[in-house]
Amino acid sequence: MFETNQNKPERVLRFLVALVLLPAPVLAGVSAYTIGAAVVGGILAFNALSGTCMTYKAFGVNTCTLPDSPE
Repeated sequence: MFETNQNKPERVLRFLVALVLLPAPVLAGVSAYTIGAAVVGGILAFNALSGTCMTYKAFGVNTCTLPDSPE
């Protein structure tokens, strides 16, 4: 459905950051800051699981490694 435009280490890092940000409202109490952190965590989790970053797509960035082309 979406074209993958992130490499594997970047996806893992995004997922780890999402794991820290998602439970913020539960752990630190509900406030505008913690809700914002949870939303950012949700976006990062989506990016990590799908392999697609819409911001990258808008700017034409692709961090995936390209296969070697035969010469």
